[in-house]
Amino acid sequence: MTKQFVTIKGTRDGLTLILDDTCAFEDLLGELERVLTANDIEGDEPMVTVTVKIGNRYVTQKQEDQLRETIRKQKKLVVEEITSNVILKEKALQWKEESEVRLHQKIVRSGQVLEVTGDLLLVGDVNPGGKVVASGNIFVMGNLRGIAHAGVKGNKDTIIAASLMAPSQLRIAEVISRSPDHDTEGVPMECGYIDTSKDQIVMDQLARLAKTRSIMNAFERRVSHG
Repeated sequence: MTKQFVTIKGTRDGLTLILDDTCAFEDLLGELERVLTANDIEGDEPMVTVTVKIGNRYVTQKQEDQLRETIRKQKKLVVEEITSNVILKEKALQWKEESEVRLHQKIVRSGQVLEVTGDLLLVGDVNPGGKVVASGNIFVMGNLRGIAHAGVKGNKDTIIAASLMAPSQLRIAEVISRSPDHDTEGVPMECGYIDTSKDQIVMDQLARLAKTRSIMNAFERRVSHG
């Protein structure tokens, strides 16, 4: 019995193509074209989105372009994404770096900038005029009276938390919020995060956030595993 290299599954969102990850790429490409031609969508049918799963196969950009072109030959099919279980070592190292927790024990004074890749856990204060920046979350175990910018690469799911929250400015991704003028003393154990329904930063008690945001659980796991 000849092994099947291409499996087509229909979903509510369109089609999923599951491609064999052990055969030669040229054989896979040939069978993909034959299968799609045999199941050609014609007439007045609407466009169908296609998700391609290539399993444990790594494809170059050229090979990915070939897959997309083969699928696009069928005029009713549109490739939404191509997913693989395999990533380059460089991307894996980048992901590891961006998901690590960076511990610093210091006071960030006026005019100083502390910037990290990943989550920042600062044991110390951020004085007025000081600034902390992270691609991930920012946790200040001290007074936050300066500027804090989390999710600097565009991650709107990050948060900023402090033992005493009295910042001159909070920023998450590209969303900016300033400290309320009426609150000069600061608020203990508070955090800021983006309310996606309003696309603005809102403040809440850290204890309440821990119960509702899975990001806190992810941070706890990273700390536990070093």
